[in-house]
Amino acid sequence: MFNAFERKIAARYLRARRGERFVSIIAIFSLIGIALGVATLIIVMSVMNGFRQELLSQILGLNGDIGVYGAGAPLTEYDAMAGTIRGIKGVTGAFPIVQGEVLLSGPQGGAAGGIARGITPDGLKQLPTVSKHVVAGSLDDLTGSDTIAIGGSLASQFGLSVGSQITLILPQGKATVIGTIPSIQSFRVVAIFQTGMQQYDSSFVFLPLGAAQTLFQQPNTATQIQVFVTDPDHDDAIKQAIAAAFPTQTLNVQDWRQNNDSFLAAVTVEGNVMFLILTLIILVAAFNVISSLIMMVKDKARDIAILRTMGASSGAVMRIFLMCGASVGVLGTLIGFGLGVTFCAYIDQIRQFVQRLLGVKLFDPTIYYLEALPAKLDWHQVTEVLVMSLLLSLLATIYPSWRASHIDPVETLRSE
Repeated sequence: MFNAFERKIAARYLRARRGERFVSIIAIFSLIGIALGVATLIIVMSVMNGFRQELLSQILGLNGDIGVYGAGAPLTEYDAMAGTIRGIKGVTGAFPIVQGEVLLSGPQGGAAGGIARGITPDGLKQLPTVSKHVVAGSLDDLTGSDTIAIGGSLASQFGLSVGSQITLILPQGKATVIGTIPSIQSFRVVAIFQTGMQQYDSSFVFLPLGAAQTLFQQPNTATQIQVFVTDPDHDDAIKQAIAAAFPTQTLNVQDWRQNNDSFLAAVTVEGNVMFLILTLIILVAAFNVISSLIMMVKDKARDIAILRTMGASSGAVMRIFLMCGASVGVLGTLIGFGLGVTFCAYIDQIRQFVQRLLGVKLFDPTIYYLEALPAKLDWHQVTEVLVMSLLLSLLATIYPSWRASHIDPVETLRSE
């Protein structure tokens, strides 16, 4: 498509001589703008993908892929139901839980709202968010009627360690002749977990199933049955199979999408908006390519006229300037790609370095729920960014190249 003569002339025009530095500087700024736009877009989209993946993995690792609830009433035959659900193809685990809101109080005073969840020992071991992140004690000791597992942030807040006592207060309490008395019960800490998600580490506590049933005054019942499946993205058939397995019962079967629909919708909208906003950076850089090429064409008008008189066709002149502009776009895109991928690979190390350098906390887990800055490269998105950048850069070269190819050599040389 481009012969040796055209490539040589284009390369010559990209190397500025004395008196042509201004045009070259504009081209360099155009290249930097495209590189920064591509890198920023790759980094931001990767961080958003990382946030989505980490939050979903934490949510699913604690709440399961599918929840089976009773229609307006707690589940009574929960053991038999869990056994039936575990026999369905594609189900990797099913276990009952009892859950409710409580007020948590430490031995030194202070209080915080939280969620107490009663669960079986086997069920707790199937929660990877908790079972794989125990930092003190053991989940094997979570037995009896007075043991509890708490999050690391909650332990730090109340100054608790394994063996400490924590009090759970149930506002609903018990009805007596003198009124409702809050239900208060103390538990011994046997395990402390650190999931890395601030929301869970500061508010979730786990009890043996029987202890939770006693605390919430729900004997022989369960709030729901948590179900884990092999492929959470394709669980519709399993939901239908669960409903069909209990034809005489009215159940509410919800998957992780229904339970987190507002979160998923917000992440999707934010991702689309950020993509559009950051695309403007590349678009602005593409306009810089247009301006630099127009100035180059104006500066090289005499050279173009001489090339035309020597036999160069208008198509050859157009291809020369197309190469000049496309070279800036391609090189800027490749540099931006390298910067973006490298930054994503070392993003948390970069964050820690900047924090130490500036002495400020850039990523507060109490706000962002995660203790590390995640980044996940989606190569499909990266490809879209690269193609878009190259396309915009190419489109930016068309008009100046067309103008160069239509310069009249006679009029140009006459005015010299």
